[in-house]
Amino acid sequence: MEDELWGRVGKLRTWLDDKADEVPVADVRLLRILKVGEEFGEASEAVHGALGANPRKGRSHTWGDVESELADVIVTAMVVLDTISGDGWKVLVERVGLEPAEVS
Repeated sequence: MEDELWGRVGKLRTWLDDKADEVPVADVRLLRILKVGEEFGEASEAVHGALGANPRKGRSHTWGDVESELADVIVTAMVVLDTISGDGWKVLVERVGLEPAEVS
């Protein structure tokens, strides 16, 4: 599973890299990190909407919307981790204290 998942992350990263023509590498890294914050903001907005916490907007989102936004946060974080490290899968596995064979 991780091969397919991280393969797709790699393809997304490559596609984004191709779109980042003439942008300095340091700026690409920074912008991708900031994108995680943007996606988190969208997840937060969805939570407010699911709870109806904004009286002006009411119940504007569902918990399914929250799930979708959280998935966007995760994918975006995976892309930026892979961008910075070059091997996001290895970094993630080490961070959670697993060996690659344990998660296959």
